[in-house]
Amino acid sequence: MKSFEGKLKAVTFSFDDGVTQDIRLINILNRYGLKATFNLNSSYLGLSGQLNRNDHVVRHDKNPACQIAAIYRGHEVAVHTLTHPNLTELDEDTIVWQVEEDRKALEGLTGYQVRCMAYPCGGVNNDDRVAEVIKNRTHICFARTITSSYSFDIPDNLYRYDPSVYYIEKERLFQLGESFIKLKADRPQVFYIWGHSYEMDAEYIKWDEFEEFCQLISGKADIFYGTNGEIFAGSC
Repeated sequence: MKSFEGKLKAVTFSFDDGVTQDIRLINILNRYGLKATFNLNSSYLGLSGQLNRNDHVVRHDKNPACQIAAIYRGHEVAVHTLTHPNLTELDEDTIVWQVEEDRKALEGLTGYQVRCMAYPCGGVNNDDRVAEVIKNRTHICFARTITSSYSFDIPDNLYRYDPSVYYIEKERLFQLGESFIKLKADRPQVFYIWGHSYEMDAEYIKWDEFEEFCQLISGKADIFYGTNGEIFAGSC
């Protein structure tokens, strides 16, 4: 990985679960020319639900399968497994089934190759064993964890990629954004932001605060703005 279309800095976003709040989120990203990867559980598409988060009851309705291609056009759809299990608790064959069946279903809905994923479930949701299974027995070439690195460095192991920051860590999000803008990179660096769009309804971070961040990080001539696949495609 030498550069991103000739630039040494890249920004990418990643959001999990495929919920209806993604539509509002995408409108904000598009307004500022930003790109995201959306990690979906294909067997849950179209299901309705709600969550109790941060003293708020928020909707957790999944976008329907028939609308996936249209909703996420211009961005990227990626694997989040069929049913959102903790992969560290599964045997190898079940890990492969969860990942590959989700990948094939999403490829059928989008019409393009799906090669990226985000590990499902909270807590310790990945380990070296699972990463090796995914590397050796699936078509996935990039997998994101949920552990903030607070760094822009690209790890050697793209199957356990720690993002820069969880976007509900608002203070760190903006601090890292300012640092990344000022950074004079001498090697490829990626500012990787992840979360769930419904968390803005729960006001872990407010919608207007997220838009303020998007305005801050966007439009910089020395930064490439891309999906996970566009940035890490060379690993495939």
